[in-house]
Order: sequence, then structure tokens, then C-alpha cells
Amino acid sequence: MTGSIKGVTFYTRRGSDQVIMRAKGGVSKDKIKRLPQYEGMRLQQKEWSGCTKFASGVRTAFGGLHRLADYNLSSVLNGMGNKLQKLDKEGEKGKRPVCLSPLKMVLDGFNFNRNYPFNTVLRVSTTYELNRESLSASITFPRINTDIDLLNIKRLPYFRVIMVLGTASDMMYHADLNDYVPIVEGLHGASVVTNSNWFPANTIVEEHTLTAQMTDRQLEKLTDNVSVILSIAVEFGTIGFTGEPMEVKYAGCGKVVKVV
Repeated sequence: MTGSIKGVTFYTRRGSDQVIMRAKGGVSKDKIKRLPQYEGMRLQQKEWSGCTKFASGVRTAFGGLHRLADYNLSSVLNGMGNKLQKLDKEGEKGKRPVCLSPLKMVLDGFNFNRNYPFNTVLRVSTTYELNRESLSASITFPRINTDIDLLNIKRLPYFRVIMVLGTASDMMYHADLNDYVPIVEGLHGASVVTNSNWFPANTIVEEHTLTAQMTDRQLEKLTDNVSVILSIAVEFGTIGFTGEPMEVKYAGCGKVVKVV
């Protein structure tokens, strides 16, 4: 069941087959905003806004591949931002930055799926090149025999592979705005998506390479405060209204290949 009964809310969420029960109520927003005993909570809420904006930019840098996730990516990325923020032991609480750039490796291999991670669905060894200086990348897929190299979980008739080159900026507190903003605004959540053709799910696909290149204008904005993220996915599809293949929601998987 879902809904509300006498101050208790029942709801479900993606990635879980359980019904979650939560009691309504708690301290009012007005009290949190005014009373001195809630000063610590106010600082925590302010910093949390930086974490959520960090997470939003990273998710956008995945170029829409979050549509393939089987759990809530945002909550995990929010938590990652909070951990990065707490590494700053000298900054003033309520104003500490959220910086991915010194610890890019925490996102390497980040899977968008828990039930069927990427390497269990597409069972071939891809190779990649990721050039930070030119904001370009390529991924080479070896020969794919779908009978042995592809786990077609939902038994759909088509599949394709996708690569995304994206960027995410570190976040800083802006005193004039009393809010968190990206250090490099134009590169927080930027992405370039490259799709392969749709292939029959029962075939052999010869070796092929996908490439992505960001613009010269984006390259001009690149600084050490920006992380460059390369992601990969396999997506399944069916015949659409026009007779052409089209993607099926949640049918597929993806992961972060590398962050530089």
C-alpha cells in the first residue's frame, strides 16, 4: 500500500521492493530558521545544498544515462559530496567546498546498476582513450557475439552501446549569494553523448569505435577545478510507433569508465 493514514506516510522507491513507512511531523521550518539551538542544523542544511548541487551536476554529466539506473543515483552522489565536503578540516562549517578534483578516483568504475552491473551484461573488454587536454575521448568495442557476450535480461530485440564525455566542477560557497555555486559554471554538468547504431539482439557486431569531442569554447573554460568523466552504457530497445527501434525505459546498464 501507499498513501497516508493518521500522520504516517507509506511509499516505495526504486531499487527496493519494500514499502517504507515514515511518520509526519518534526520541528517546524520556522523554528529551525529562527531559534539559536538549531544553528548547527542550519549550517548542516546550507552545506547539504552544496552536496545536492554537486550531485546534480555529476548526474547531468552522465548525459542521461541515469535513466538506466536501477537505484536512486542522486542519493548516493549526495552522500559522496557530503564525504568530500567533510575532508575539509580547516574550512568554516556551513561554507566548506565540495571538491571532486583532488579525489577523482572515487568515481572510477561507479556502476549505475546493482542487480546487473555493466560488466555482467556486456561481457567484452573495451579499451578507451581519454584526453583531458583536448576534452576528447574514444571507446573501442571488440567483436560482440550476442549469444555469449550479451546478457539480454528483458529479451528485447535490439541493443546499442553509448558513450558519454562529461564534466563536473568543484563547488564553492558564494558569500554574496549565500549559496553554493560551481567554480566553473559552464562546465558543471556539460556532456557529449555518442550512440552506436541499433543492432539486432541476436547477431555478431564487428569491432567498432565511438568518439566524443567537446567544443573549443568548453575547452577554454577548463581548469584544475573541473573533473572530466567518461561513461559507458548498453541499452536495449524495441520497435517504436514509427517502425524504428527505440529505447525501453530502465532496460540497460551503465558505469563510469574513468575520471581525469
